[in-house]
Amino acid sequence: MNVPAFSFEPQHAPLREALMAAFTRVYDSQWYVLGNEVEQFEQEYASFNQVAHAVGVANGLDALVLALRALGIGPGDEVIVPSNTYIATWLAVTQVGATLVPVEPDPATSNLDPNGIGVAITPRTKAIMPVHLYGQACRMPEIMALATEHGLFVVEDNAQAQGAAFAGIPTGSFGHVNGTSFYPSKNLGALGDAGAVTTNSAELAQKVRVLRNYGSQQKYYNEALGYNSRLDELQAALLRVKLPELPRWTQQRQQIAAWYDQHLANIPQLRLPIIADGATHVFHQYVVHTPFRAELHQHLTSLSIGVQVHYPLPPHLQQAYQSLQLPAGSFPVAEELAATCLSLPMWPGMNEAQVQAVAGAIRSFQHQ
Repeated sequence: MNVPAFSFEPQHAPLREALMAAFTRVYDSQWYVLGNEVEQFEQEYASFNQVAHAVGVANGLDALVLALRALGIGPGDEVIVPSNTYIATWLAVTQVGATLVPVEPDPATSNLDPNGIGVAITPRTKAIMPVHLYGQACRMPEIMALATEHGLFVVEDNAQAQGAAFAGIPTGSFGHVNGTSFYPSKNLGALGDAGAVTTNSAELAQKVRVLRNYGSQQKYYNEALGYNSRLDELQAALLRVKLPELPRWTQQRQQIAAWYDQHLANIPQLRLPIIADGATHVFHQYVVHTPFRAELHQHLTSLSIGVQVHYPLPPHLQQAYQSLQLPAGSFPVAEELAATCLSLPMWPGMNEAQVQAVAGAIRSFQHQ
């Protein structure tokens, strides 16, 4: 059976009429930048995320950059980041001129380990940037307690975890100001690039609104060195159609993960996702770990099972960060996770037969 790594069809087909109506609404309005659709989506997403403010921006990386800028973080400041994450987390810190301080993850969950944060804090530390990797909430109460103790800001990277929670509190609502992405394949995806900043601070929200729009509140008058990073009216309108569907899609992802857990149980040298006590997981990705990743990847691909690797190389080993002089072995937990992780097909609309086909293909590899 051909099982793709991801498919938009089950999500988009039932919404086609509503999405086309949203497009027509924007087209006919003749207002395409920072209008009613963005304003309405910001209010609706803030309500969904249980925060006072959401500010639509162009993409997830910009959301993190603007969050850091709003906090005044820049050269001379240190920001604690996970040693294993998508490179955008690190790029945001680099782009504001701050210093990266990587901390190893909990090998069980792949998320930033609060136990490693304390020893990384110095007098120059200004913020902690936890990433809710693959859709599982980080242990945010412990991270927030550390931040409070040391007078630090927290900026959540919530790009993969819309709808996740820890102890019932949504991700993207713990930190002082947080970023998320609506890249098309995200759990809540636009039909192009899009992102948002979430916060309970009116002051920080206003700073982000100014920064996203050339540093301007009044047209042609610029009070800050800003960016052109505005959420498009069209993307906001399309996201408004999809946002009410997100809880149902999340339930589907969690059901698919439960099927995987059942059908992949007790396979030697295949570690299934582990969820921390108190956390929920919205399964942006269903990631397994095996020392035979390359061989299993090749085997599944040969059987038309779509698999991906998120992510094959930690940021510190990327050519872009060679200047940091962090050679192989600098962060062994991140390196081990990167060498063994494999993302199985995961998308709302998958059925149990497809999950069984993936599991059967994996079991056939195990018996070779």
